[in-house]
Amino acid sequence: MTTVKPQNISQEANGATADRDRLRRETQERIRFLRRQLRMGMLGMVIFTALSAIAMLNARLLPPLSEKTRQFLGPSPPPTLISIALVVYVFSALTLILARMNREFGTYRGWSHLGYLTSFYVFYYYAGDLGESFWAVFVAGLTILGLENYRIWTSCSEALRDEEEILASLGD
Repeated sequence: MTTVKPQNISQEANGATADRDRLRRETQERIRFLRRQLRMGMLGMVIFTALSAIAMLNARLLPPLSEKTRQFLGPSPPPTLISIALVVYVFSALTLILARMNREFGTYRGWSHLGYLTSFYVFYYYAGDLGESFWAVFVAGLTILGLENYRIWTSCSEALRDEEEILASLGD
């Protein structure tokens, strides 16, 4: 029959405490990450709204590009082709976001959408059609970024609840 020495008991207790502290730190780090993802989603919407406001104002205030600039850049694509590209982009983006909604969790993917949507504002401006096409890009952006925000909000909220339960069970 083996006897347990008091020294072994204190080493096991210290090991359990160290594991508990490590688990607490890891859980707190995951909670910070999830909250950061939620903030990024909201920041993306704010940035898109600001870019849209600038595009709306510039459509009314900025003069058309100079002839020298147009010669350097070449002819603009017709607004019809830009609109077709916008429809294809919106369909593709929504399909990807909906596919990602089926996964457990993912990171915020709205930054690339901001770049693409801004480029549509630029293309329409260059084609001289931004005033007429502003609302199409704006509604497309709100739809795409809104769905991306919803995806990140639902997955992060669920994961946050789970992590906070783990933290509560650790006594913090």
